[in-house]
Amino acid sequence: MSKVCVIGHRNPDTDSICSALAYANLKNEIHGGGYKAYRAGNVNGETAYVLDKFGVKAPTYVNDVKPKMRDINYRPLEGVKEDYSIKRARDMMVEQKIMALPVLEGKKLKGLISNTDIMQADMDVYDNEIIAKSKTPYKNLVEVLDGTLYVGDPEGIIESGKLTVSAASVDTMETFIRPKDVVILANRPDAQKAAINRGVQCIVVCMDTGVDEDVIALAEEKKCTVIATPYDTFIASRLICQSIPVSAVMVKEPDTIEIDDYIEDVTEEMTKKRYRYFPVLNAEGEFVGMGSRRRLLEFTRKQIILVDHNELDQAVLGLEECEILEIIDHHRIGSLETVGPVYFRNQPVGCTATIVTQMYHENGVEITKPMAGLLCSAILSDTLMFRSPTCTPVDEKIARELAAIAEIDVEEHAKSMFRAGSNWKEKSAEEIFYQDYKKFSANDINFGVGQITSMDQSELDDIKETLLPYVESAREEQGLDMVFFMLTNILEETTHLIVTGEDSIEIIENAFETKVEDSIAVLPGVLSRKKQMIPNILKVI
Repeated sequence: MSKVCVIGHRNPDTDSICSALAYANLKNEIHGGGYKAYRAGNVNGETAYVLDKFGVKAPTYVNDVKPKMRDINYRPLEGVKEDYSIKRARDMMVEQKIMALPVLEGKKLKGLISNTDIMQADMDVYDNEIIAKSKTPYKNLVEVLDGTLYVGDPEGIIESGKLTVSAASVDTMETFIRPKDVVILANRPDAQKAAINRGVQCIVVCMDTGVDEDVIALAEEKKCTVIATPYDTFIASRLICQSIPVSAVMVKEPDTIEIDDYIEDVTEEMTKKRYRYFPVLNAEGEFVGMGSRRRLLEFTRKQIILVDHNELDQAVLGLEECEILEIIDHHRIGSLETVGPVYFRNQPVGCTATIVTQMYHENGVEITKPMAGLLCSAILSDTLMFRSPTCTPVDEKIARELAAIAEIDVEEHAKSMFRAGSNWKEKSAEEIFYQDYKKFSANDINFGVGQITSMDQSELDDIKETLLPYVESAREEQGLDMVFFMLTNILEETTHLIVTGEDSIEIIENAFETKVEDSIAVLPGVLSRKKQMIPNILKVI
């Protein structure tokens, strides 16, 4: 979600989806890109029909917009291998200006090595068998000593013997040099031969002026590795301890962060740890970058544009941790609060798509056939083909203009849409319930209102039997005071309302001067949730 997110409400209807797509397209036309439509719920049958008819792909689904670690821009970071020398690891840290590096095998994390680990390893060397105990490859010795390998296998590993510096005479070498030792000595052929004959596994010849051929021949015969270095014995003895492999000092099971972890949780966890850097892994357990406190502080919140809603209870999860840039809506002004001022366009029309179309005209942006099809479909859906009391002359005028651009017949297209959206027979009670469902709050009373429409009353009657037992369980599960569900017949312009929750019957009977029988109220002329159902309920509350 690197682009500005244009998104409608949860359980999106056709207006929510189509307005998000059309508005993101408008913003991209004006600004040259940077905006993308998303959806906070499943695409219903009606909307799927519209998208398919006009050849438009559904917006990307997001469960929540709460900032996650994947939203941080990780810089490219080269890790180290287990057999790298600690000197090489430190040089890489200096070059990349970082205090820790991941130890990788391919993309899999094997450990973590920090500047502190290297410093402690370099400063705390009191064991002359450290090279062998660390299973150090010969190639590491050649690397850190800027050496030349005259005899031996660079991939070979030192697994036994101590490290010693020979400054004594040849006659006394036998008293302190043992077979399999690694010996640092000067460029004296007699001392070199004596060490090789003693059975050492490696000699390091300092102040390199070349190694005599007879020394090389003897080393090959005795299978002794010969490395020459330009450094003197003091420098060589200091450097050689930095040849131990990263695997000897790395943290083998470091604390890690998952790429889908919430930044809020990661920040809290980081405050409990002494480490500054944390490897970030993807779902496959592969290393993707390094997390740090500094990068969390530099994080920029996601930028969101809301369409077709302005209430937090209806918005995608995690919205409160994002930056809202704009709100384009046609509903009542609800509970949503913003940190700073935003562009807020709210008009008393029947559909958000009507407002979006006006904004195309205002900005001089041409409406293409696919966009016209989406916008027209949204208006027909929200206004129930101009039958809803929310419909204004502006909605109908704009819808018919859009229909001409989209080359569709308004009446035939609307019927096809409604038919596609009212195929309820194969859907579960839960799927039907959340098809178009919103939550509201007033005077500490929390309630939900759902709605489905059909042109077939027998179909609505069948759905009623399916939904009646489910609505109450949904209310309890959500912890709401009341839930109302509208079964609206478009042709008869009547709603059969399912009523559940304490005081819900009294509220509906007072709001509509009707009687509730067996949890059902019949409401002639009631088609709109926005303009009829919600205002009447709120007045009574």
